[in-house]
Amino acid sequence: MSAPDLFLSDAEMAKLTGFKIKSKQITRLRAQGIAFRVNASGHPVVTRSTIEGRREPAEAQDGWTPGLVGV
Repeated sequence: MSAPDLFLSDAEMAKLTGFKIKSKQITRLRAQGIAFRVNASGHPVVTRSTIEGRREPAEAQDGWTPGLVGV
């Protein structure tokens, strides 16, 4: 049994938004307030965890924090 894909498939995006055209999908995702990114080919990409309501791991913080302070 394989793990589900990280991102929604094209068919799932069409079902979610009601559109197959990428520009219309983007407009609908914005209207619905669903977080997405646009990939290099201009298609919207939605993570499965966004739709399922799971929390994604926090992104790594920029910069460096010392292990010992005041030494």
